Amino acid sequence: MRDLIRLLRLYAPYRVWVLAGIGLGVLTVLANFALLALSGWFLAATGVVGVAGYAAQNAFNFFTPAAGVRFFATLRVLARYAGRLVDHEATFRLLARLRMVAYAGLEPLAPVGLAGERGGDLLSRLVADIDRLGDFFLRVASPFMIAAAAALVMALGFAIVSPEAGLLLLLGLVVAGVAVPLASLGLGRRPAGAAVALQATMRADLVDSVQGMAELLTCNASGAMAERVDAASAALLAAQRRLAAIAGFGAAAGLLVAGLTMLAMLPLGGALADAHRIAGPVIALLALGAMAAFEAVAPLPAAFQLLGGMADSARRVFDLLDRPPPVAEPASSPRRPARLDLRLDGVSLRYPGAAHPALAGIDLAIAEGEHVTILGRSGAGKTSLFNLLLRFAPHEAGTATIGGVDLAAIRGDDLRSLFTVVSQTTAIFAGTLRDNLLLARPDADDAALWRALETARLADFVRARPGGLDSLVGEAGAKLSGGEARRLSLARAALRATPFLLLDEPTEGLDPLTEAEFRRALAGLAAGRTVIAITHRLDHLADDDRVVMLAEGRIVADGRFGALRQGAGPVARLSRLREMSLRF
Repeated sequence: MRDLIRLLRLYAPYRVWVLAGIGLGVLTVLANFALLALSGWFLAATGVVGVAGYAAQNAFNFFTPAAGVRFFATLRVLARYAGRLVDHEATFRLLARLRMVAYAGLEPLAPVGLAGERGGDLLSRLVADIDRLGDFFLRVASPFMIAAAAALVMALGFAIVSPEAGLLLLLGLVVAGVAVPLASLGLGRRPAGAAVALQATMRADLVDSVQGMAELLTCNASGAMAERVDAASAALLAAQRRLAAIAGFGAAAGLLVAGLTMLAMLPLGGALADAHRIAGPVIALLALGAMAAFEAVAPLPAAFQLLGGMADSARRVFDLLDRPPPVAEPASSPRRPARLDLRLDGVSLRYPGAAHPALAGIDLAIAEGEHVTILGRSGAGKTSLFNLLLRFAPHEAGTATIGGVDLAAIRGDDLRSLFTVVSQTTAIFAGTLRDNLLLARPDADDAALWRALETARLADFVRARPGGLDSLVGEAGAKLSGGEARRLSLARAALRATPFLLLDEPTEGLDPLTEAEFRRALAGLAAGRTVIAITHRLDHLADDDRVVMLAEGRIVADGRFGALRQGAGPVARLSRLREMSLRF
Protein backbone atom coordinates (compact mmCIF):
# COMPACT_ATOMS: atom_id res chain seq x y z
CA MET A 1 0.00 0.00 0.00
CA ARG A 2 3.00 2.30 0.40
CA ASP A 3 3.22 2.49 -3.38
CA LEU A 4 -0.42 3.60 -3.62
CA ILE A 5 0.15 6.27 -0.97
CA ARG A 6 3.13 7.41 -3.00
CA LEU A 7 0.88 7.49 -6.05
CA LEU A 8 -1.54 9.76 -4.21
CA ARG A 9 1.28 12.25 -3.64
CA LEU A 10 1.54 12.70 -7.39
CA TYR A 11 -1.92 14.29 -7.24
CA ALA A 12 -0.54 17.24 -5.26
CA PRO A 13 -0.33 19.62 -8.27
CA TYR A 14 -3.96 18.81 -9.10
CA ARG A 15 -5.43 18.97 -5.60
CA VAL A 16 -7.99 21.57 -6.70
CA TRP A 17 -9.33 19.25 -9.40
CA VAL A 18 -9.27 16.29 -7.01
CA LEU A 19 -11.11 18.10 -4.22
CA ALA A 20 -13.61 19.55 -6.69
CA GLY A 21 -14.29 16.08 -8.10
CA ILE A 22 -14.80 14.61 -4.63
CA GLY A 23 -17.02 17.51 -3.60
CA LEU A 24 -19.19 17.16 -6.69
CA GLY A 25 -19.40 13.40 -6.14
CA VAL A 26 -20.60 13.91 -2.56
CA LEU A 27 -23.08 16.51 -3.78
CA THR A 28 -24.44 14.07 -6.39
CA VAL A 29 -24.97 11.31 -3.82
CA LEU A 30 -26.60 13.67 -1.31
CA ALA A 31 -28.85 15.17 -3.99
CA ASN A 32 -30.03 11.70 -4.99
CA PHE A 33 -30.51 10.76 -1.33
CA ALA A 34 -32.52 13.91 -0.65
CA LEU A 35 -34.53 13.46 -3.85
CA LEU A 36 -35.73 9.94 -3.02
CA ALA A 37 -36.25 10.64 0.68
CA LEU A 38 -38.24 13.80 -0.03
CA SER A 39 -40.18 12.10 -2.84
CA GLY A 40 -41.11 9.22 -0.53
CA TRP A 41 -42.29 11.59 2.18
CA PHE A 42 -44.15 13.78 -0.34
CA LEU A 43 -46.01 10.87 -1.92
CA ALA A 44 -46.93 9.37 1.44
CA ALA A 45 -47.96 12.74 2.87
CA THR A 46 -50.06 13.49 -0.22
CA GLY A 47 -51.82 10.16 0.16
CA VAL A 48 -52.53 10.81 3.83
CA VAL A 49 -53.85 14.29 3.08
CA GLY A 50 -55.96 12.93 0.24
CA VAL A 51 -58.04 10.83 2.60
CA ALA A 52 -58.02 13.32 5.45
CA GLY A 53 -60.64 15.62 4.05
CA TYR A 54 -61.04 19.02 2.37
CA ALA A 55 -59.70 21.07 5.27
CA ALA A 56 -56.47 19.09 5.50
CA GLN A 57 -55.99 19.34 1.73
CA ASN A 58 -56.30 23.12 1.83
CA ALA A 59 -53.86 23.36 4.75
CA PHE A 60 -51.21 21.14 3.14
CA ASN A 61 -48.41 22.98 1.28
CA PHE A 62 -47.89 21.11 -1.98
CA PHE A 63 -45.61 23.68 -3.58
CA THR A 64 -42.57 23.68 -1.28
CA PRO A 65 -41.90 19.91 -1.38
CA ALA A 66 -42.68 19.83 -5.12
CA ALA A 67 -40.13 22.59 -5.66
CA GLY A 68 -37.69 20.64 -3.48
CA VAL A 69 -38.12 17.54 -5.63
CA ARG A 70 -37.44 19.55 -8.81
CA PHE A 71 -34.45 21.27 -7.17
CA PHE A 72 -32.79 18.05 -6.04
CA ALA A 73 -33.49 16.35 -9.37
CA THR A 74 -31.85 19.21 -11.26
CA LEU A 75 -28.98 19.42 -8.78
CA ARG A 76 -28.30 15.70 -9.12
CA VAL A 77 -28.05 15.91 -12.91
CA LEU A 78 -25.84 19.01 -12.91
CA ALA A 79 -23.57 17.74 -10.13
CA ARG A 80 -23.15 14.35 -11.81
CA TYR A 81 -22.31 15.94 -15.16
CA ALA A 82 -19.87 18.43 -13.65
CA GLY A 83 -18.35 15.70 -11.49
CA ARG A 84 -17.68 13.50 -14.53
CA LEU A 85 -15.95 16.38 -16.30
CA VAL A 86 -13.80 17.26 -13.30
CA ASP A 87 -12.97 13.63 -12.43
CA HIS A 88 -11.84 12.85 -15.95
CA GLU A 89 -9.83 16.06 -16.17
CA ALA A 90 -8.02 15.12 -12.95
CA THR A 91 -7.49 11.57 -14.24
CA PHE A 92 -6.06 12.69 -17.59
CA ARG A 93 -3.76 15.20 -15.90
CA LEU A 94 -2.44 12.54 -13.54
CA LEU A 95 -2.03 10.08 -16.41
CA ALA A 96 0.06 12.61 -18.31
CA ARG A 97 2.14 13.28 -15.20
CA LEU A 98 2.61 9.57 -14.56
CA ARG A 99 3.88 9.02 -18.09
CA MET A 100 6.29 11.94 -17.84
CA VAL A 101 7.58 10.79 -14.44
CA ALA A 102 7.99 7.22 -15.71
CA TYR A 103 9.90 8.28 -18.81
CA ALA A 104 12.05 10.73 -16.85
CA GLY A 105 12.94 7.92 -14.44
CA LEU A 106 13.52 5.37 -17.19
CA GLU A 107 15.79 7.45 -19.42
CA PRO A 108 18.77 7.66 -17.00
CA LEU A 109 18.75 3.86 -16.68
CA ALA A 110 19.30 3.24 -20.40
CA PRO A 111 21.06 1.40 -21.81
CA VAL A 112 23.19 -0.30 -19.14
CA GLY A 113 20.60 -0.20 -16.36
CA LEU A 114 17.99 -1.89 -18.56
CA ALA A 115 20.25 -4.52 -20.08
CA GLY A 116 18.52 -7.39 -18.26
CA GLU A 117 14.94 -6.30 -19.00
CA ARG A 118 12.62 -7.68 -21.66
CA GLY A 119 11.36 -5.04 -24.04
CA GLY A 120 7.79 -6.34 -23.83
CA ASP A 121 7.81 -6.18 -20.03
CA LEU A 122 9.07 -2.59 -20.10
CA LEU A 123 6.32 -1.79 -22.60
CA SER A 124 3.76 -3.35 -20.27
CA ARG A 125 4.99 -1.25 -17.34
CA LEU A 126 4.99 1.96 -19.36
CA VAL A 127 1.60 1.39 -20.99
CA ALA A 128 -0.65 -1.16 -19.25
CA ASP A 129 0.50 -0.58 -15.67
CA ILE A 130 0.45 3.20 -15.99
CA ASP A 131 -2.97 3.13 -17.67
CA ARG A 132 -4.22 1.01 -14.77
CA LEU A 133 -2.79 3.47 -12.25
CA GLY A 134 -4.40 6.31 -14.18
CA ASP A 135 -7.78 4.93 -13.05
CA PHE A 136 -6.79 4.90 -9.38
CA PHE A 137 -8.43 8.21 -8.54
CA LEU A 138 -11.52 7.68 -10.67
CA ARG A 139 -12.26 4.09 -9.64
CA VAL A 140 -10.71 3.68 -6.18
CA ALA A 141 -9.68 6.80 -4.27
CA SER A 142 -12.58 9.04 -5.29
CA PRO A 143 -15.39 6.47 -4.64
CA PHE A 144 -13.92 5.69 -1.22
CA MET A 145 -13.68 9.34 -0.16
CA ILE A 146 -17.13 10.14 -1.54
CA ALA A 147 -18.65 7.15 0.26
CA ALA A 148 -17.01 8.05 3.58
CA ALA A 149 -18.12 11.68 3.49
CA ALA A 150 -21.62 11.04 2.16
CA ALA A 151 -22.27 8.13 4.55
CA LEU A 152 -21.52 10.28 7.58
CA VAL A 153 -23.79 13.09 6.35
CA MET A 154 -26.67 10.73 5.50
CA ALA A 155 -26.40 8.82 8.78
CA LEU A 156 -26.36 12.13 10.64
CA GLY A 157 -29.44 13.24 8.72
CA PHE A 158 -31.31 10.08 9.69
CA ALA A 159 -30.10 10.44 13.29
CA ILE A 160 -31.77 13.85 13.45
CA VAL A 161 -35.06 12.14 12.60
CA SER A 162 -34.32 9.17 14.84
CA PRO A 163 -31.05 8.01 16.44
CA GLU A 164 -32.12 4.40 15.86
CA ALA A 165 -32.65 5.04 12.15
CA GLY A 166 -29.28 6.79 11.88
CA LEU A 167 -27.53 3.89 13.61
CA LEU A 168 -29.28 1.30 11.44
CA LEU A 169 -28.36 3.16 8.25
CA LEU A 170 -24.75 3.58 9.37
CA LEU A 171 -24.54 -0.13 10.21
CA GLY A 172 -25.86 -1.10 6.77
CA LEU A 173 -23.47 1.30 5.03
CA VAL A 174 -20.50 -0.06 7.01
CA VAL A 175 -21.38 -3.65 6.09
CA ALA A 176 -21.91 -2.82 2.40
CA GLY A 177 -19.08 -0.29 2.19
CA VAL A 178 -16.41 -1.96 4.34
CA ALA A 179 -17.10 -5.64 5.06
CA VAL A 180 -18.21 -6.58 1.54
CA PRO A 181 -15.36 -4.64 -0.18
CA LEU A 182 -12.78 -6.17 2.19
CA ALA A 183 -14.12 -9.61 1.32
CA SER A 184 -13.83 -8.73 -2.38
CA LEU A 185 -10.28 -7.50 -1.80
CA GLY A 186 -9.28 -10.69 -0.02
CA LEU A 187 -10.84 -12.92 -2.67
CA GLY A 188 -9.49 -10.87 -5.57
CA ARG A 189 -5.94 -10.21 -4.34
CA ARG A 190 -4.39 -13.31 -5.85
CA PRO A 191 -6.21 -13.36 -9.22
CA ALA A 192 -5.68 -9.60 -9.63
CA GLY A 193 -1.93 -9.98 -9.06
CA ALA A 194 -1.85 -12.98 -11.39
CA ALA A 195 -3.66 -10.98 -14.08
CA VAL A 196 -1.09 -8.17 -13.90
CA ALA A 197 1.84 -10.61 -14.12
CA LEU A 198 0.23 -12.65 -16.91
CA GLN A 199 -0.54 -9.54 -18.96
CA ALA A 200 3.11 -8.47 -18.69
CA THR A 201 4.33 -11.95 -19.65
CA MET A 202 1.96 -12.22 -22.59
CA ARG A 203 2.90 -8.77 -23.92
CA ALA A 204 6.59 -9.59 -23.59
CA ASP A 205 6.10 -12.88 -25.47
CA LEU A 206 4.09 -11.14 -28.19
CA VAL A 207 6.73 -8.44 -28.66
CA ASP A 208 9.46 -11.10 -28.81
CA SER A 209 7.39 -13.07 -31.33
CA VAL A 210 6.87 -10.10 -33.64
CA GLN A 211 10.50 -9.00 -33.44
CA GLY A 212 11.81 -12.54 -33.97
CA MET A 213 9.17 -13.78 -36.41
CA ALA A 214 11.69 -14.53 -39.17
CA GLU A 215 13.82 -16.67 -36.82
CA LEU A 216 10.75 -18.44 -35.43
CA LEU A 217 9.58 -19.34 -38.93
CA THR A 218 13.07 -20.40 -40.02
CA CYS A 219 13.45 -22.68 -36.99
CA ASN A 220 9.86 -23.93 -37.32
CA ALA A 221 9.30 -22.72 -33.76
CA SER A 222 6.32 -20.44 -34.35
CA GLY A 223 3.94 -23.15 -33.14
CA ALA A 224 5.76 -23.51 -29.82
CA MET A 225 5.72 -19.76 -29.29
CA ALA A 226 2.01 -19.63 -30.20
CA GLU A 227 1.32 -22.36 -27.63
CA ARG A 228 3.24 -20.35 -25.04
CA VAL A 229 1.18 -17.24 -25.77
CA ASP A 230 -2.04 -19.30 -25.77
CA ALA A 231 -1.17 -20.78 -22.38
CA ALA A 232 -0.57 -17.32 -20.92
CA SER A 233 -3.80 -16.08 -22.52
CA ALA A 234 -5.80 -19.00 -21.09
CA ALA A 235 -4.37 -18.39 -17.62
CA LEU A 236 -5.17 -14.68 -17.95
CA LEU A 237 -8.76 -15.43 -18.98
CA ALA A 238 -9.15 -17.77 -16.00
CA ALA A 239 -7.93 -15.03 -13.64
CA GLN A 240 -10.25 -12.50 -15.28
CA ARG A 241 -13.23 -14.87 -15.00
CA ARG A 242 -12.54 -15.27 -11.30
CA LEU A 243 -12.31 -11.50 -10.91
CA ALA A 244 -15.62 -11.12 -12.75
CA ALA A 245 -17.24 -13.67 -10.43
CA ILE A 246 -15.89 -11.82 -7.39
CA ALA A 247 -17.20 -8.55 -8.82
CA GLY A 248 -20.63 -10.16 -9.21
CA PHE A 249 -20.49 -11.37 -5.62
CA GLY A 250 -19.61 -7.86 -4.39
CA ALA A 251 -22.43 -6.23 -6.34
CA ALA A 252 -24.99 -8.84 -5.25
CA ALA A 253 -23.91 -8.66 -1.61
CA GLY A 254 -24.15 -4.88 -1.67
CA LEU A 255 -27.66 -5.02 -3.13
CA LEU A 256 -28.67 -7.61 -0.53
CA VAL A 257 -27.47 -5.43 2.35
CA ALA A 258 -29.21 -2.40 0.83
CA GLY A 259 -32.48 -4.31 0.50
CA LEU A 260 -32.30 -5.70 4.02
CA THR A 261 -31.55 -2.25 5.44
CA MET A 262 -34.50 -0.74 3.58
CA LEU A 263 -36.80 -3.52 4.81
CA ALA A 264 -35.53 -3.09 8.37
CA MET A 265 -36.45 0.60 8.20
CA LEU A 266 -40.13 -0.29 7.75
CA PRO A 267 -40.77 -1.99 11.14
CA LEU A 268 -38.47 0.53 12.83
CA GLY A 269 -40.42 3.37 11.27
CA GLY A 270 -43.69 1.73 12.29
CA ALA A 271 -42.53 1.42 15.88
CA LEU A 272 -41.41 5.05 15.91
CA ALA A 273 -44.76 6.14 14.46
CA ASP A 274 -46.68 4.10 17.03
CA ALA A 275 -44.65 5.83 19.72
CA HIS A 276 -45.60 9.17 18.11
CA ARG A 277 -41.94 10.03 17.62
CA ILE A 278 -42.38 10.48 13.86
CA ALA A 279 -45.32 11.04 11.53
CA GLY A 280 -46.50 8.22 9.31
CA PRO A 281 -45.15 9.65 5.99
CA VAL A 282 -41.66 9.75 7.51
CA ILE A 283 -41.63 5.93 7.30
CA ALA A 284 -41.52 6.27 3.49
CA LEU A 285 -38.76 8.87 3.86
CA LEU A 286 -36.68 6.43 5.91
CA ALA A 287 -37.24 3.48 3.57
CA LEU A 288 -36.59 5.27 0.28
CA GLY A 289 -33.79 7.35 1.77
CA ALA A 290 -32.08 4.19 2.99
CA MET A 291 -32.33 2.68 -0.47
CA ALA A 292 -30.83 5.82 -2.05
CA ALA A 293 -28.03 6.01 0.53
CA PHE A 294 -26.42 2.83 -0.78
CA GLU A 295 -25.54 4.57 -4.04
CA ALA A 296 -22.57 5.97 -2.11
CA VAL A 297 -21.08 2.56 -1.31
CA ALA A 298 -22.15 0.65 -4.43
CA PRO A 299 -18.80 1.20 -6.28
CA LEU A 300 -16.67 0.11 -3.30
CA PRO A 301 -16.61 -3.70 -3.82
CA ALA A 302 -15.35 -3.20 -7.38
CA ALA A 303 -12.95 -0.50 -6.18
CA PHE A 304 -11.44 -2.73 -3.49
CA GLN A 305 -11.19 -5.58 -5.97
CA LEU A 306 -9.16 -3.34 -8.29
CA LEU A 307 -6.94 -2.32 -5.39
CA GLY A 308 -4.84 -5.49 -5.52
CA GLY A 309 -4.02 -5.19 -9.22
CA MET A 310 -3.32 -1.49 -8.87
CA ALA A 311 -0.97 -2.13 -5.95
CA ASP A 312 0.93 -4.64 -8.11
CA SER A 313 1.08 -2.18 -11.01
CA ALA A 314 2.31 0.57 -8.69
CA ARG A 315 4.98 -1.75 -7.32
CA ARG A 316 6.16 -2.66 -10.83
CA VAL A 317 6.34 0.97 -11.95
CA PHE A 318 7.98 2.35 -8.82
CA ASP A 319 10.39 -0.59 -8.67
CA LEU A 320 11.67 0.55 -12.05
CA LEU A 321 11.78 4.22 -11.10
CA ASP A 322 13.51 3.57 -7.77
CA ARG A 323 16.50 1.91 -9.36
CA PRO A 324 19.57 4.09 -8.99
CA PRO A 325 20.93 5.24 -12.37
CA PRO A 326 24.22 3.59 -13.34
CA VAL A 327 25.87 7.01 -13.51
CA ALA A 328 25.49 9.81 -10.95
CA GLU A 329 24.87 13.14 -12.67
CA PRO A 330 26.57 16.33 -11.45
CA ALA A 331 24.42 19.41 -10.93
CA SER A 332 26.09 21.26 -13.81
CA SER A 333 28.90 20.91 -16.32
CA PRO A 334 32.10 22.96 -16.46
CA ARG A 335 32.91 25.13 -19.46
CA ARG A 336 33.92 23.20 -22.56
CA PRO A 337 37.73 22.96 -22.70
CA ALA A 338 39.68 24.53 -25.57
CA ARG A 339 41.26 21.22 -26.61
CA LEU A 340 39.50 17.89 -26.51
CA ASP A 341 42.31 15.44 -25.87
CA LEU A 342 41.06 12.20 -24.33
CA ARG A 343 42.98 10.50 -21.54
CA LEU A 344 42.36 7.40 -19.43
CA ASP A 345 44.70 6.59 -16.54
CA GLY A 346 44.31 3.25 -14.75
CA VAL A 347 40.61 3.10 -15.59
CA SER A 348 38.58 0.07 -14.52
CA LEU A 349 34.88 -0.55 -15.17
CA ARG A 350 32.67 -3.24 -13.70
CA TYR A 351 28.99 -3.77 -14.49
CA PRO A 352 26.60 -4.35 -11.57
CA GLY A 353 26.60 -8.00 -10.53
CA ALA A 354 29.56 -8.90 -12.77
CA ALA A 355 32.25 -11.13 -11.28
CA HIS A 356 35.05 -9.63 -13.38
CA PRO A 357 35.69 -6.08 -14.59
CA ALA A 358 34.87 -5.26 -18.20
CA LEU A 359 37.86 -2.89 -18.28
CA ALA A 360 40.89 -3.21 -16.01
CA GLY A 361 43.73 -0.71 -15.62
CA ILE A 362 43.25 1.01 -18.97
CA ASP A 363 45.90 3.64 -19.83
CA LEU A 364 45.05 5.40 -23.08
CA ALA A 365 45.71 8.84 -24.55
CA ILE A 366 44.05 10.06 -27.76
CA ALA A 367 44.93 13.50 -29.10
CA GLU A 368 42.32 15.76 -30.64
CA GLY A 369 41.88 14.91 -34.33
CA GLU A 370 43.58 11.51 -34.03
CA HIS A 371 42.12 8.38 -35.63
CA VAL A 372 42.40 5.23 -33.50
CA THR A 373 41.20 1.69 -34.13
CA ILE A 374 40.23 -0.41 -31.08
CA LEU A 375 40.88 -4.04 -31.95
CA GLY A 376 39.73 -7.13 -30.06
CA ARG A 377 37.51 -10.16 -30.12
CA SER A 378 33.93 -10.13 -28.84
CA GLY A 379 33.87 -9.56 -25.08
CA ALA A 380 37.30 -7.93 -24.99
CA GLY A 381 35.87 -4.65 -23.65
CA LYS A 382 35.51 -2.57 -26.80
CA THR A 383 31.84 -1.68 -26.29
CA SER A 384 32.49 -1.09 -22.59
CA LEU A 385 35.06 1.54 -23.59
CA PHE A 386 32.36 3.33 -25.60
CA ASN A 387 29.91 3.03 -22.68
CA LEU A 388 32.54 4.69 -20.50
CA LEU A 389 33.16 7.53 -22.95
CA LEU A 390 29.42 8.16 -23.39
CA ARG A 391 28.80 8.03 -19.61
CA PHE A 392 26.44 5.09 -19.90
CA ALA A 393 28.54 3.30 -17.28
CA PRO A 394 30.86 4.76 -14.61
CA HIS A 395 34.45 3.71 -13.99
CA GLU A 396 35.19 2.33 -10.54
CA ALA A 397 38.89 3.19 -10.50
CA GLY A 398 41.32 5.52 -12.24
CA THR A 399 40.65 8.84 -13.95
CA ALA A 400 39.05 9.60 -17.30
CA THR A 401 39.36 13.13 -18.67
CA ILE A 402 38.53 15.04 -21.81
CA GLY A 403 40.46 18.24 -22.29
CA GLY A 404 41.69 17.82 -18.73
CA VAL A 405 38.14 17.75 -17.32
CA ASP A 406 37.03 14.64 -15.44
CA LEU A 407 34.21 12.85 -17.27
CA ALA A 408 32.41 12.44 -13.94
CA ALA A 409 32.18 16.24 -13.66
CA ILE A 410 30.31 16.56 -16.98
CA ARG A 411 26.59 15.95 -17.28
CA GLY A 412 25.75 13.05 -19.54
CA ASP A 413 23.78 15.14 -22.05
CA ASP A 414 26.58 17.69 -22.30
CA LEU A 415 29.21 15.00 -22.76
CA ARG A 416 27.22 13.10 -25.37
CA SER A 417 26.74 16.31 -27.34
CA LEU A 418 30.45 15.96 -28.21
CA PHE A 419 30.02 12.50 -29.74
CA THR A 420 28.38 11.01 -32.80
CA VAL A 421 27.97 7.22 -32.91
CA VAL A 422 27.61 5.06 -36.00
CA SER A 423 27.11 1.40 -35.14
CA GLN A 424 26.24 -1.91 -36.74
CA THR A 425 22.83 -1.88 -35.03
CA THR A 426 21.01 1.10 -36.46
CA ALA A 427 17.85 2.24 -34.67
CA ILE A 428 15.36 3.18 -37.39
CA PHE A 429 12.05 4.51 -36.09
CA ALA A 430 8.70 3.98 -37.78
CA GLY A 431 7.97 7.17 -39.67
CA THR A 432 9.49 8.98 -42.62
CA LEU A 433 13.06 9.44 -43.74
CA ARG A 434 12.74 13.07 -42.71
CA ASP A 435 11.63 12.08 -39.19
CA ASN A 436 14.63 9.81 -38.77
CA LEU A 437 17.07 12.43 -40.01
CA LEU A 438 15.66 15.17 -37.80
CA LEU A 439 16.44 13.07 -34.73
CA ALA A 440 20.06 14.13 -35.21
CA ARG A 441 19.28 17.82 -35.67
CA PRO A 442 15.65 18.88 -35.16
CA ASP A 443 16.21 22.38 -36.60
CA ALA A 444 17.74 21.17 -39.89
CA ASP A 445 16.11 22.46 -43.07
CA ASP A 446 15.66 20.46 -46.27
CA ALA A 447 18.91 21.77 -47.73
CA ALA A 448 20.85 20.45 -44.72
CA LEU A 449 19.05 17.10 -44.97
CA TRP A 450 19.95 16.73 -48.63
CA ARG A 451 23.59 17.64 -47.94
CA ALA A 452 23.71 14.93 -45.28
CA LEU A 453 22.18 12.43 -47.70
CA GLU A 454 24.76 13.37 -50.32
CA THR A 455 27.55 12.83 -47.81
CA ALA A 456 26.11 9.41 -46.96
CA ARG A 457 25.64 8.61 -50.69
CA LEU A 458 21.93 8.07 -50.10
CA ALA A 459 20.54 11.08 -51.96
CA ASP A 460 19.89 9.24 -55.25
CA PHE A 461 18.01 6.50 -53.42
CA VAL A 462 15.78 9.06 -51.66
CA ARG A 463 15.12 11.02 -54.88
CA ALA A 464 13.98 7.81 -56.57
CA ARG A 465 11.33 7.16 -53.95
CA PRO A 466 7.85 8.60 -54.67
CA GLY A 467 7.65 10.39 -51.34
CA GLY A 468 11.23 11.62 -51.25
CA LEU A 469 12.11 12.74 -47.75
CA ASP A 470 8.57 11.95 -46.65
CA SER A 471 8.78 8.28 -47.67
CA LEU A 472 7.86 5.85 -44.92
CA VAL A 473 10.62 3.52 -43.75
CA GLY A 474 8.41 0.98 -41.95
CA GLU A 475 8.74 -0.58 -38.53
CA ALA A 476 12.45 -0.74 -37.57
CA GLY A 477 13.32 0.31 -41.13
CA ALA A 478 11.61 -2.71 -42.70
CA LYS A 479 11.43 -0.95 -46.09
CA LEU A 480 15.18 -0.32 -46.14
CA SER A 481 17.98 -2.75 -46.93
CA GLY A 482 20.79 -3.24 -44.45
CA GLY A 483 23.10 -0.99 -46.45
CA GLU A 484 20.46 1.72 -46.82
CA ALA A 485 19.80 1.67 -43.08
CA ARG A 486 23.54 2.04 -42.36
CA ARG A 487 23.82 4.96 -44.78
CA LEU A 488 20.80 6.57 -43.13
CA SER A 489 22.66 6.39 -39.81
CA LEU A 490 25.65 7.92 -41.58
CA ALA A 491 23.45 10.78 -42.82
CA ARG A 492 22.37 11.37 -39.23
CA ALA A 493 26.02 11.50 -38.24
CA ALA A 494 26.68 14.06 -40.98
CA LEU A 495 24.00 16.31 -39.48
CA ARG A 496 25.77 16.31 -36.10
CA ALA A 497 28.91 18.41 -36.29
CA THR A 498 30.51 16.89 -33.20
CA PRO A 499 34.25 16.71 -32.52
CA PHE A 500 34.21 12.95 -31.82
CA LEU A 501 33.05 10.16 -34.13
CA LEU A 502 32.63 6.72 -32.58
CA LEU A 503 32.35 3.81 -35.01
CA ASP A 504 31.09 0.51 -33.62
CA GLU A 505 31.76 -1.94 -36.47
CA PRO A 506 29.37 -0.07 -38.79
CA THR A 507 30.30 -2.20 -41.84
CA GLU A 508 29.74 -5.55 -40.14
CA GLY A 509 27.48 -7.77 -42.22
CA LEU A 510 27.60 -5.65 -45.38
CA ASP A 511 28.54 -7.15 -48.73
CA PRO A 512 31.95 -6.04 -50.14
CA LEU A 513 30.53 -3.55 -52.66
CA THR A 514 28.19 -1.92 -50.13
CA GLU A 515 30.99 -1.87 -47.56
CA ALA A 516 33.36 -0.15 -49.98
CA GLU A 517 30.76 2.51 -50.79
CA PHE A 518 30.00 2.97 -47.10
CA ARG A 519 33.69 3.40 -46.26
CA ARG A 520 34.13 6.05 -48.94
CA ALA A 521 31.24 8.01 -47.45
CA LEU A 522 32.66 7.47 -43.98
CA ALA A 523 36.06 8.83 -44.97
CA GLY A 524 34.56 12.19 -45.89
CA LEU A 525 32.61 12.30 -42.65
CA ALA A 526 35.65 11.51 -40.50
CA ALA A 527 37.78 14.38 -41.79
CA GLY A 528 38.66 16.88 -39.06
CA ARG A 529 37.20 14.77 -36.24
CA THR A 530 38.64 12.56 -33.55
CA VAL A 531 37.67 9.06 -34.68
CA ILE A 532 37.61 5.97 -32.48
CA ALA A 533 36.63 2.86 -34.40
CA ILE A 534 35.81 -0.54 -32.90
CA THR A 535 36.51 -3.66 -34.93
CA HIS A 536 37.60 -7.26 -34.61
CA ARG A 537 38.83 -7.39 -38.21
CA LEU A 538 42.17 -6.35 -39.70
CA ASP A 539 40.71 -5.49 -43.10
CA HIS A 540 41.29 -1.95 -44.34
CA LEU A 541 43.95 -1.19 -41.72
CA ALA A 542 46.96 0.68 -43.11
CA ASP A 543 50.45 0.33 -41.72
CA ASP A 544 50.45 3.85 -40.29
CA ASP A 545 47.07 3.47 -38.57
CA ARG A 546 47.17 3.53 -34.78
CA VAL A 547 45.80 0.32 -33.31
CA VAL A 548 44.92 -0.37 -29.68
CA MET A 549 44.22 -4.03 -28.96
CA LEU A 550 42.07 -5.14 -26.02
CA ALA A 551 41.92 -8.60 -24.47
CA GLU A 552 39.87 -9.43 -21.38
CA GLY A 553 39.43 -5.75 -20.60
CA ARG A 554 43.13 -4.86 -20.77
CA ILE A 555 45.27 -3.13 -23.39
CA VAL A 556 47.70 -5.72 -24.77
CA ALA A 557 49.04 -3.68 -27.71
CA ASP A 558 49.19 -0.02 -28.72
CA GLY A 559 51.06 1.30 -31.74
CA ARG A 560 51.14 1.60 -35.52
CA PHE A 561 49.63 -1.36 -37.27
CA GLY A 562 52.63 -1.92 -39.54
CA ALA A 563 55.03 -2.20 -36.62
CA LEU A 564 52.68 -4.31 -34.53
CA ARG A 565 52.04 -6.90 -37.22
CA GLN A 566 55.76 -7.29 -37.84
CA GLY A 567 56.47 -8.00 -34.17
CA ALA A 568 55.73 -10.95 -31.93
CA GLY A 569 52.70 -9.65 -30.05
CA PRO A 570 48.98 -10.45 -30.26
CA VAL A 571 48.41 -8.22 -33.30
CA ALA A 572 51.13 -10.09 -35.19
CA ARG A 573 49.59 -13.45 -34.25
CA LEU A 574 46.16 -12.25 -35.33
CA SER A 575 47.61 -10.97 -38.61
CA ARG A 576 49.29 -14.31 -39.34
CA LEU A 577 46.06 -16.18 -38.58
CA ARG A 578 44.22 -13.90 -40.99
CA GLU A 579 46.81 -14.53 -43.72
CA MET A 580 46.52 -18.28 -43.18
CA SER A 581 42.74 -18.12 -43.41
CA LEU A 582 42.96 -16.17 -46.66
CA ARG A 583 45.14 -18.90 -48.21
CA PHE A 584 42.53 -21.52 -47.50
